[in-house]
Amino acid sequence: MRGRLITLEGGEGAGKSTVLAAVREQLIAAGHDVVQTREPGGTPVGEALRAVVLDAQYRGMCAQSELLLMFAARAELVRSVIEPALAAGQWVLSDRFTDASFAYQGGGRGQPQERIAELENWAANGLQPDLTLLLDLPVEQGLARMRERAAADRIELEAVTFFERVRAAYRARAAAQPQRFRMIDASQSLEKVLAATRTTLAEFLQSSSVASS
Repeated sequence: MRGRLITLEGGEGAGKSTVLAAVREQLIAAGHDVVQTREPGGTPVGEALRAVVLDAQYRGMCAQSELLLMFAARAELVRSVIEPALAAGQWVLSDRFTDASFAYQGGGRGQPQERIAELENWAANGLQPDLTLLLDLPVEQGLARMRERAAADRIELEAVTFFERVRAAYRARAAAQPQRFRMIDASQSLEKVLAATRTTLAEFLQSSSVASS
């Protein structure tokens, strides 16, 4: 039986790391063999490309190069990690996937949605998540949380207007694909965010169990 792909998306400061750990724990408790990965990265090639994409010394990188680097890392991840795991019946949990390119390189950088969709079909082999959890919160709140952490990377140095466009793109994709997306209010307390996440995931696991029986 083929495994499932669950992705976690959201803007800066949304708390993805903490939520990822909770999702992984819940999936394992439900008896699933879980492979966790991240984007960009997840493979030796992908991690090398991640270092370039996020390096603040390359702030002048053009939008086209950023888009292609993201999909180069993604192509490697899909073929080396995600597809083999799914084929083996494992569940894959990914910190970001193709929706991030529609939000960041599309909404944020202004790259055409059609171009990103073409790359999704080719480089990402047309792979779509079974469930996408979108952690949504106001940009200023997310950036305030982010400033409490370590030094900003190349993308985190962008202006507030950039992140507003990213958020709008995420919300538009969630509205257009309600069968896959579940939006979680990440402006709440951590306890409420985790509770909402667990409830949402439990509903998905129940529906998945019914569908496969």
